[in-house]
Amino acid sequence: MRVPDAGLSRRRALQGLCALVATPVPALAELPATTTLRVAPAHQSLVGIPHPDTAVWAYNGTVPGPLLRVRQGQRLAVRVVNELAEDTSVHWHGLRIPNAMDGVPHLTQPPIAAGGGRFDYSFVCPDAGTFWYHPHSRAQVQVERGLHGALIVDEPEPLPVDRDLLWVLDDWRLARDAQIVENFGAMPDAAHAGRLGNTVTLNGELAQRFDVEAGERIRLRLLNVANARIFALDFEGHTPYVIALDGMPCAPHEPQGGLVVLGPGMRADLILEAVGGPGTRHRVLDRFSRRDSYEVLGLHYADSARKPSRPKAAPLRLPANPVPEPDLDQAQRHVLTMNGGMMGGMGMRGAGGIWALNGRSMGDESHRHPPLLTLALGRTQLIELRNETAWWHPMHLHGHSFRIVARNGKALARHDLVDTTLLPPRETVQIAFVADNPGDWMFHCHVLEHAASGMMASFRVG
Repeated sequence: MRVPDAGLSRRRALQGLCALVATPVPALAELPATTTLRVAPAHQSLVGIPHPDTAVWAYNGTVPGPLLRVRQGQRLAVRVVNELAEDTSVHWHGLRIPNAMDGVPHLTQPPIAAGGGRFDYSFVCPDAGTFWYHPHSRAQVQVERGLHGALIVDEPEPLPVDRDLLWVLDDWRLARDAQIVENFGAMPDAAHAGRLGNTVTLNGELAQRFDVEAGERIRLRLLNVANARIFALDFEGHTPYVIALDGMPCAPHEPQGGLVVLGPGMRADLILEAVGGPGTRHRVLDRFSRRDSYEVLGLHYADSARKPSRPKAAPLRLPANPVPEPDLDQAQRHVLTMNGGMMGGMGMRGAGGIWALNGRSMGDESHRHPPLLTLALGRTQLIELRNETAWWHPMHLHGHSFRIVARNGKALARHDLVDTTLLPPRETVQIAFVADNPGDWMFHCHVLEHAASGMMASFRVG
């Protein structure tokens, strides 16, 4: 869907690209647990006829890249071959895997060299859930050009649903010829909300409809791979139940305010009961911007209803993953303050210069800077994150999942287990986890322009 960009009205955006055809959400091709990913330039029809294909970078020629799907406890073995003209890597976002497999150039591995370099990733997937993969080398450019894909780790027993589906949400900054606008690293993006696009795609296409049957139950996996866009999805006429966040099971609950909020890098698994009547249409809206919400796509009900294949009282709760529980009474305590950006004291010392953590700006991808924190192996860590900027930040920790235990000094009744937490301006959050995975691990804002401009650091565990 064409969406408003900074200084661009929704009407002008809609008129500027094409007259839309009601295309359905496409499915994604799956690859086996032992496979090869080739990283290379490609072309893909993001917005459809009459516009030309968009020049992208892709895994195995498709955006998103192929869906990798394994069982919990299974080994994933992926050979990555880099056919780009620049170095790359693959980070396995949200997975608690050995440090050498984490995919951060110069920190956990050498970069995968341009022009045919290769790297073999091999690790057991300990947790069931919805995860993804993307580069950690010039990520603000490489992810935006199309390098991202999903990884689903299936539970031992499937949930009793009629369909298990994945929506990969992305946005693109496209010119009128459907080509990517090449103004990467622009100061207005880096110092404000990040690179916001003007075209939203689902599973790599400008999809306009999602076909459902009245009475069916759907497990819907949502993944936000955008550089900077935050989605707040409103399923008009429906009440989704959240059953997992960032791949980790949670107590089934209705989203706060009825909106499923996903910052960059975040995921949510929903149970969507198709309660609409046969032949009806319901909108899915992005309401993150109070000034200008827009329709992402429509839920189109078939003219006939589905006969329920299972009782609606069937259990919906997912089994827990084997993540150690933090002991807050024994925790080491830390404070991390987010600084910088427009209206927030730009010009911090260090590499990036626009954003900082505890006054240190660390956008240098050579990772020559020392770890910001050293965490005792096996010890509970309690970190208070303070957002003293005027902008939102989805803060992501590699190699671990953490519990969100408090917001703005108030303890939470539900301690969700995640790998990314979204901090609004001028707010604080407390996170807790057991530092049980040794090595040097990235911690950074997943607005990729913010990370590249200084809001990244490393934690040393051990």
